Amino acid sequence: MQKDFPGLDRFDRSILAILAEDGRIPVADLARRIGLSKSPTQARVKRLEADGIIKGYRALLDPIRLGLDHVAFVEVRLADTREKALADFNAAVRKVPEIEQAHMIASNFDYLLKIRTGSMSEYRAVLAEKISSLPHVANTSTFVAMEAVKETGVSGALDAMG
Repeated sequence: MQKDFPGLDRFDRSILAILAEDGRIPVADLARRIGLSKSPTQARVKRLEADGIIKGYRALLDPIRLGLDHVAFVEVRLADTREKALADFNAAVRKVPEIEQAHMIASNFDYLLKIRTGSMSEYRAVLAEKISSLPHVANTSTFVAMEAVKETGVSGALDAMG
């Protein structure tokens, strides 16, 4: 099922899919792969960057080789869910480096956090000293990941765009 993305044609979608997999691909190679010449391809990439669709480029690090192989998902329920409380919580979450992802959830809890550390003891310290002390936290529940079966990021979703 192809989604309609206003302003994005098949060339733009191809550029995004390729860059999501290899952000360092030379423009000439990118152009060849999508079937355009170098100048229009480069102009399209610049437009996608200017429009904020491409937010930046970064290195994909292997957390296992860096000794960060402990992943926990934490359900967080807040004591207060008014806008000010949510804004305070969001701002504080952005300052905790061990929080890899944070999502507001429509469920019987308010947020789902992905925490990455080097060990269970490191995680326990992060939970006790950082997560539990975030503004308005009423309670938490932790789920420890045993294995990452699939982590593709947005590049996997791009393949479904068509």
